[in-house]
Amino acid sequence: MQQRKFGPTGRSVPVIGQGTWNMEGDDRAGALAALRRGIDLGMTHIDTAELYGSGKVESMIAPVIAEYRDRLFLVSKVMPSNASRAGTISACERSLKRLGTDRLDCYLLHWPGSHPLADTIAAFDRLAADGKILSWGLSNFDESGLKQALAIAGPGKIACNQVLYHLRERAIEHAVLPWCEANHVALVAYSPFGSGDFPDPSSPGGKVLGKIAATHRATNYQIALAFLTQRPAVFAIPKASRSTHAEDNAVAEAVTLSADEIAAISSAFPRGSRRGLPMI
Repeated sequence: MQQRKFGPTGRSVPVIGQGTWNMEGDDRAGALAALRRGIDLGMTHIDTAELYGSGKVESMIAPVIAEYRDRLFLVSKVMPSNASRAGTISACERSLKRLGTDRLDCYLLHWPGSHPLADTIAAFDRLAADGKILSWGLSNFDESGLKQALAIAGPGKIACNQVLYHLRERAIEHAVLPWCEANHVALVAYSPFGSGDFPDPSSPGGKVLGKIAATHRATNYQIALAFLTQRPAVFAIPKASRSTHAEDNAVAEAVTLSADEIAAISSAFPRGSRRGLPMI
């Protein structure tokens, strides 16, 4: 599995990882088998959050975390409603307990909230000093929020910004992605297949993907992942509920698109005009 430096952390992290959003609704045995299969194939970046299933997903994946812990880049998130200075520390400790681990490789603020960002960052610093998190980042932050966080924390502290990014939703390319690249912050694409909105193979865009996929002996999904992760700052965390899906996702990192293929996909799925940062 291809790896890249994850922002300023110095850690090498797989370009394609594994998300766990809505996993509480999946068949437990199948979902955990898919997670294990993905890890065995090198997708060791595992993303979760206290929000997912109100903590159920963290508890659900704990047996897999225990089996592979030292191989993983494990990420969880604090909800904005819990992101006061004391609340962030308590939320992290609850996530650690549910996950059955003594540390997170990265801990994120799930989206901007009402608690002062300086207090959340102070809590992150405390958790890092105590060894409970190894780095911290943000999620669903636009460029103005990122600038605010940088002003508070200083350079080299924000590990990543996790945002919605898929073929039909490319708004982050206008300002958020360039800001992350300029400031050496990793950008992590969640829902890279669009949460049920992936282009139908018979649609004009789907046909473009299919033609390119046939050239690479790949699937349309693999071509989409290759397109989204073409820039060195970008990582993706698709979720797989079946082992076969995890296997398909893992193969995508080996696909290298030509400049003409990238242009064709970009034309088929234009990023549109600049607007507010989307999120699910």
